[in-house]
Order: sequence, then C-alpha cells, then structure tokens
Amino acid sequence: MEKYEELLVSIRKVIRAIDLHSKQLNKLSGLTGPQLLILQEIDKTKGVTASQVAKQINLSAATVTNILDRLESRGLIERVRSSEDKRRVSLFLTQKGQTSLVDAPRLLQESFIKQFRELADWEQSLLLSSMQRIATMMDANELDAAPVLELNAMYDGTSQNQNS
Repeated sequence: MEKYEELLVSIRKVIRAIDLHSKQLNKLSGLTGPQLLILQEIDKTKGVTASQVAKQINLSAATVTNILDRLESRGLIERVRSSEDKRRVSLFLTQKGQTSLVDAPRLLQESFIKQFRELADWEQSLLLSSMQRIATMMDANELDAAPVLELNAMYDGTSQNQNS
C-alpha cells in the first residue's frame, strides 16, 4: 500500500470514529457536540453573551446564534436582556439544561486532550504541524471549526438532523 493510501485510511478511521461517537452522543443525550460545548460554556461563565461564547469556542456568531435558538426552543437555556443595557443579552442554563449537561456523556475530545497532553512537546508540535499541513492540502484552512470532535458540529443550522 502506498504511503498516501495509508494516510487516507488513517484519516478515514478518524472520521469514522468521530461519526460513531457523534451518533452515540446524540442518541444518549439528544445533543450535538457543539450544543454540548455551548451548554458547557454557558455553565462555566454565568451570564455570558452569545458573542463571548462564539469567541471562546471559535465559531461564527451566526452559527452560535442558530444553535442557541435551538437550545432555547428545547428549554435548555434562557436569554435574559440586561435592564441597564438593553443591547446586552446574557445566557443562562435552565434546570433542564443543567440536567442535560450533567447527564450528557463526555465529548470525544476530552479523551483525546488527555492523551495529547501526555505526549512530549516535540511530539505535540509534530502532530499539530502535520494536521495543519493536511488541512491546507484539503483546502480546509478557512473553514469555521470549533475544538469539538463531533460531526454535525458546524452543520447545526443546515443539518438534516432536526434534533440538533
């Protein structure tokens, strides 16, 4: 097998692992990876704004707003307009949102991050530069991406999965 074929097989295995974990996450919790990531961010910083969440998880404000709309319609979050500054809308988890967050399985990247941090600095740098190079070779450098390893991650607004 050619080296490029071995690399493509490895990439496909990573995609498949992400796909399987994403389906399990959605099946067990009814949440997508980005939804869970946003719930975690709201829980971490009470009263955070949508733009702060977008910046923290590296997604566009439009994508985050779309996900927030879905979370709000499911009763998982609430938006509270500031009485001092009507332009500021703060985000809070509802009781149902807190329960969903507690009951949700761990995200795939949590295990990955733990193992990655155990690597030597040189190996971390090597993996990072290799993955950045692969992203460039696939014309994926400019794609909107959050640090979440679940599929449907960036497609919450356009996904066929209306459970998002």
